[in-house]
Amino acid sequence: MKGMIVIDKELCKGCAYCVDACPFGIIVIEERFNKKGVFPASDEHPDRCTGCAMCAHMCPEIAIEVFREE
Repeated sequence: MKGMIVIDKELCKGCAYCVDACPFGIIVIEERFNKKGVFPASDEHPDRCTGCAMCAHMCPEIAIEVFREE
């Protein structure tokens, strides 16, 4: 199964829960800050995503959407 995530960088508060939750190491914390002044999460390796949604389940800000194609 192939997946894809979309991270709303303005909602993200940079807590890195999604980074820890991702079993495939897809998500990293950016080195540039957003409008709120925090370093948001970003999908660095989107080709590895399976759409498991662990990142979205861990996100307290509901800043991650997950899409799957079968």
